[in-house]
Amino acid sequence: MVLSLRARPRNAGDSDAGGTARPVLTRTRAAAQRLRPVGRGLLDLLFPPVCVGCSRLIAKPHALCPVCWSGLRFLERPYCAVLGLPFVHDLGDAILSPEAIADPPVFQRLRSAVVHEGVARHLVHALKYADRGDLAPMMAGWMVRASDGLLAECDGVVAVPLHRFRLWRRRFNQSADLARHVAALSGRPYLADALVRQRRTQRQVGLGARARVENVRGAFQVPDGQRMVVAGKRLVLIDDVYTTGATVAAATRALLKAGAVSVSVLTFARALPDHI
Repeated sequence: MVLSLRARPRNAGDSDAGGTARPVLTRTRAAAQRLRPVGRGLLDLLFPPVCVGCSRLIAKPHALCPVCWSGLRFLERPYCAVLGLPFVHDLGDAILSPEAIADPPVFQRLRSAVVHEGVARHLVHALKYADRGDLAPMMAGWMVRASDGLLAECDGVVAVPLHRFRLWRRRFNQSADLARHVAALSGRPYLADALVRQRRTQRQVGLGARARVENVRGAFQVPDGQRMVVAGKRLVLIDDVYTTGATVAAATRALLKAGAVSVSVLTFARALPDHI
């Protein structure tokens, strides 16, 4: 006996659950999209956006008012090809500063978004000490803009790590927050475990240049399980502020020792020599 598997003809009264569900889902999504601006408007009414620099009322959240914006000093060309120190006059793209010639850094290049003063200093302190992690995406966006090809040419992004005890006390690493957002915005891998701070160090704030070097000497290490991740890679090292360069130099040496081809440094802020 042969059984017929021919489908039964549909009657007008037959229900189509899938066909009914699709229009309902579409209408629900459309309604949610229409209500989203209303929700944002209510939030803005209850919690109006304020300038992250001075708390004045502004139109959009996570932004600066015109006064604070005008107080920022962005580090743009012309500057030293290695250290990113600004020049008064444009002498060409490959010109080096006297500092880069007299004391070449262990890292390949350094770029920073802004000068570490005024509003920029306030943003760094808010991110670092006032639990303002919401500032990291905005700050990272400025860093990507200032990267000058460093991110486009790299194989991965690494953050300057905290020692585990300091991380436990502070609960977060501001450099890691910036690095995650920089990696996401640039489409580069974030190598979260590539570098560790293997011994506790003093805070660098308040130390002289020589004391800073000694304080972080041998403080960083690439774990054995991460050496294959680092070896042969061109890396960008992320930190919040570049002051004398002692911390990023020590971290760079550890990465190069583990086999990295090159390390460049990208920071949010930069203390110029007359500000250190």
